[in-house]
Amino acid sequence: MRPRIAVIGSGPAGLTFARVLHRHGHSVTVLERDPARDARPAGGTLDLHEGLGQLALEKAGVLAEFQALSRPEGQAMRILDAGGTVLRDWQPRPGDRANPEIDRGQLRDLLLGPLDVQWGRVVTEVVPESRDGVLVHFADGRQETFDLVIGADGAWSRVRPAVSSATPQYTGVTLVETSLDDVDTRHPDLARLVGDGSVAVYGVNRALVAQRNSGGHVKVYAQFRVELDWHMNLDRHMGLGLAGVEAVRSSLLALFDGWAAPVLDLLRHGTAFVHRPLYALPVSHTWAHVSGVTLLGDAAHLMPPLGAGANLAMLEGAELAESIAAAPGPEDLDKAVRAFEEQMWARAGRWSDITMAGLERLVSPDPSEALALFDEVQPS
Repeated sequence: MRPRIAVIGSGPAGLTFARVLHRHGHSVTVLERDPARDARPAGGTLDLHEGLGQLALEKAGVLAEFQALSRPEGQAMRILDAGGTVLRDWQPRPGDRANPEIDRGQLRDLLLGPLDVQWGRVVTEVVPESRDGVLVHFADGRQETFDLVIGADGAWSRVRPAVSSATPQYTGVTLVETSLDDVDTRHPDLARLVGDGSVAVYGVNRALVAQRNSGGHVKVYAQFRVELDWHMNLDRHMGLGLAGVEAVRSSLLALFDGWAAPVLDLLRHGTAFVHRPLYALPVSHTWAHVSGVTLLGDAAHLMPPLGAGANLAMLEGAELAESIAAAPGPEDLDKAVRAFEEQMWARAGRWSDITMAGLERLVSPDPSEALALFDEVQPS
C-alpha cells in the first residue's frame, strides 16, 4: 500500500512537489488555506534560474510550457542613483534564458494542471507520531491522518513547530509594495523608465525597485531600514480607504524626499500600498529529524527575497518527490526524507548566507555597495 502523503500549501514549493509526485504516478493530497485559487492576488513576478527553478519545471514535465509563457526580456536591469542618473543599463542577449521572468499567477496555474487541491483547508497543528501516523488538525475541528506531511506553508508555517522551535526574525528592512496598471498607456514615461525588466534606485539605507509584470502591470517596492514598530501608524492608515492610501503615500514620499522626480513618480502614481516587513529564519536552520514530517521552501529556510527562495523551494519540492517515488517500499520513506533534508540544509544554508549578506549591501548606508553587488553577479 502506498503511503498517505499530504503537502500543506499551494505555493511554488508545494505544487512542484505534488506535480512531480503526480507525474510518477503517486497520489498526494494538497491542502491550501485559501478558499479558492483566485481568492487573493497571486503576487508579482519570479525569475526562474537554470539549474534551479527551471530544472524543477523540467522534472515536473512543464518546462516547454514555462518557456512559452515566460519573459526572457524581463531579465533586463537598469540601476539609477537617487538623482536619476543611469549607472547601469543591462540588457539580456538574444536567446538568453538564464533567468526569465514569469508572473506568479501564471506559474501557479501551470503547476496546478491536473492536481486536485483541497481549498479552504486551514491547518492549525500537526502532531507527529500519533498511533496511526501524523495527525493534522484543521480550524473547522476536523482531523486527518497521513504517513507523511510536508510543510510548504510559508514563513509562518503551522507545520514547522512539529519539527523546530525556530521563528522568523525581523531583518531590519521593511518593504512597502504598490502597483501601476496599464503603465504603457497611462504612464508612458514610467514605462520607459522601467523598461522591459526592472529598474532599481539606491540611496542611503533605502531603495526603490520597480519590476514589470505581464499585461502592462508594474510592481513597485520601497525598501528601507527602520524599526519594526514604524509600521504601526502605517498599518492604521492602510485600513482607511482612499484617505489612508494618500497618508501612506505622503509618508513614503517624505522618506524619499530629495530623490529625482521621475523616480518619485513611481510612488506618486501607485494605486494601493501593502506593508511587508522582511523576516528571515536563522541562517543554516536545521532540526532533529522527525519521522513523518518535513518542510520545504520558506517554511524551512525563509530568507530575504533576492531571487533564490522560490527557485530553491521548487527544486526541493521536485527532489523530494523524486526521492519518494524512487523509494522501494513504504518502509524506505523515512530514509528518503532524511537524506533529502541533509541535502536541502546544506544548499539552503549557503543561499541563506548569500541572501542575508546581499540584503545588507542592497539596503546599506553606502549606496555604492548595491552597485558593486550588481557588478559581481551580473553577466558581462
